[in-house]
Amino acid sequence: MSETNPAEEHQEAHSGPIKNPKQLLIAVLFSFVVPIFVIIGLVLFVTSANKPAPGVSGPDAQKALQARIQRIGTVEIRDANRPLKSGEDVFKAQCITCHGTGMMGAPKFQDSADWAPRIAKGYETLLHSALAGKDAMPPQGGGDFEDVEIGRAVVYMANAGGAKFPVPDRPAAAPTANAGAAATPAPAATAAAAAPSPAAVTGAAPVVAAATATAAPTTAAGGGAGEALYKQTCQMCHAAGVANAPKFGDKAAWAPRIATGMDTLVNAALHGMGAMPPKGGSTAPDADVRAAVQYMVDAAK
Repeated sequence: MSETNPAEEHQEAHSGPIKNPKQLLIAVLFSFVVPIFVIIGLVLFVTSANKPAPGVSGPDAQKALQARIQRIGTVEIRDANRPLKSGEDVFKAQCITCHGTGMMGAPKFQDSADWAPRIAKGYETLLHSALAGKDAMPPQGGGDFEDVEIGRAVVYMANAGGAKFPVPDRPAAAPTANAGAAATPAPAATAAAAAPSPAAVTGAAPVVAAATATAAPTTAAGGGAGEALYKQTCQMCHAAGVANAPKFGDKAAWAPRIATGMDTLVNAALHGMGAMPPKGGSTAPDADVRAAVQYMVDAAK
């Protein structure tokens, strides 16, 4: 009967599975190298082909792929100075589908009964509905025309239904602020150069200066920002007297309003009155609104 050394038994009981360097090398290989190759293989598998979503195959898989990679935005360059499309052109391009037949409750083209209650709301309301969308009609009718061209289409359809809205146009470029001031002093210099004596020059200078000072406010108010805002916003109603707006240049219509004072007129323009929304529905500065009021008042004097 052989005897067992207690020390050897204790050592074998507490030793690990790795007995020699070869076993250590194999353990390292399986613990680190093999997982790396497994990961590389999975990456190659995933990126080697387009994989459809779970449960999607055939044509639906292609549609799902296109939906995932579709563009989220586009950049379009337009010529801001290109000729505007006419209202008829815009109508035929995108409005006729619904308004030509009265589809989905759209007011039918040339049907005065359909258009009458809408015309009564005014051009601005009709334009807002066309630009922002209403009921089944998407914003801008689903097209990509300029806002002023959409306005032209609105006027084209409304006028065919009995309205008399003026055709909108791009706002005219405002003249430079000091263009009038630069042109005004020229006569003064000419008069001073032609004067027979220094005394005459001295006497004439205050008169010329006073005349320049008097004309300056009229030029600033009657032209520039005031005229530009009128053509952009105010003329929609005031050019034809829509919704009882005093017609541009109509002295009889403007006389009782002018009698209330400039401050009253400006306050009504800024805060709205009757069918007219505040600032005519624009976001123009208060100073430009005052200038537009002055421009219309000057035209009616």
